[in-house]
Amino acid sequence: MAVLVRGDGVAAYCAFQLLTRAGIPAIYERPSRPRLPVIMLSEAAIRLIADVFEREDLFRDLPRITSRAVLWGEAGELVRMPHSAVVVSEEMLLDQIRPPYESAALSDWPEWIIHGTRRLPHEAVDVNFGSRLGRALSVQLRDSRAPCCWVESTDHGWLFLIGNAQSEGWLLSVGCEPENGLAKSRLVAPQIDRIGVPSAAFPCFPRIVSPLGRSGQENWLACGTAAIGFDPICGDGTAHAVREAILAVAVIRAALAGAKVEDLVAHYESRLTAAFHRHLENCLPFYQRGGSGPWWLGELHGVEDGITWCRERLAQFPSFRYRLSGFELEKVS
Repeated sequence: MAVLVRGDGVAAYCAFQLLTRAGIPAIYERPSRPRLPVIMLSEAAIRLIADVFEREDLFRDLPRITSRAVLWGEAGELVRMPHSAVVVSEEMLLDQIRPPYESAALSDWPEWIIHGTRRLPHEAVDVNFGSRLGRALSVQLRDSRAPCCWVESTDHGWLFLIGNAQSEGWLLSVGCEPENGLAKSRLVAPQIDRIGVPSAAFPCFPRIVSPLGRSGQENWLACGTAAIGFDPICGDGTAHAVREAILAVAVIRAALAGAKVEDLVAHYESRLTAAFHRHLENCLPFYQRGGSGPWWLGELHGVEDGITWCRERLAQFPSFRYRLSGFELEKVS
């Protein structure tokens, strides 16, 4: 028996690592894809990755974001708060955890497939909640200072700036073109001296795949960005991707130990749907307070539609029959 892992991201690499640690034959396909220029790793994400790869040294020598400044809403006041995260490029992140060897060729059809890439089975469809797009660009900051990030709402979207002690940074502009957003900015624009060329637009709206897995002749699970797209306003996508990989491998281990596959896939899907629901609930206040114009109202309705969809979907699942203990599932008595 072998498990095929498809993907070239955090979720796929974590799944492959955990399968290997558990002694389960694993094969991976690594399709090429564009890299994100920058990722902000939370402390939770760093701890999860370190646990999966048994490497407490990961990212510990990199400079940390130490504070966060937020100016939100039409009458919002500036709020400063402590923050702790590491900023890395996606390429640097994956270089640290990429499997050190190529997997063997697939001799026969695998018993399980973990999809960490968008090439999903035909029955899996995207369910989108909103239409907001983002653009990323490098910037030169005016001052060299302790690493910080700045978040600000505008009339037609929001800006998220990450800086470091070398006066360099990255700007994410969601909803509005970067130049238009900066023209009306009170917080982010004063931090920037020069801007680079914006990237192509990419989706920043929440989305989920349905179904997230299937049992039968072909057992498969969607994982990472192939399963769920989080809103970057309050989503820790990397930590979620690692948790999904941990749960996916725990499901496969439980199936190999004799648990009913149909129940395990239902548990996986309900757990991911519940996590997506919590994410949308966390996003809701930002879109309620961000602004009163058509853009904000439209995106707010998208978040509300997502919350309703999750509640209806969760009502179709049985109560949780398993709980995660470390990297294994155990039956709830």
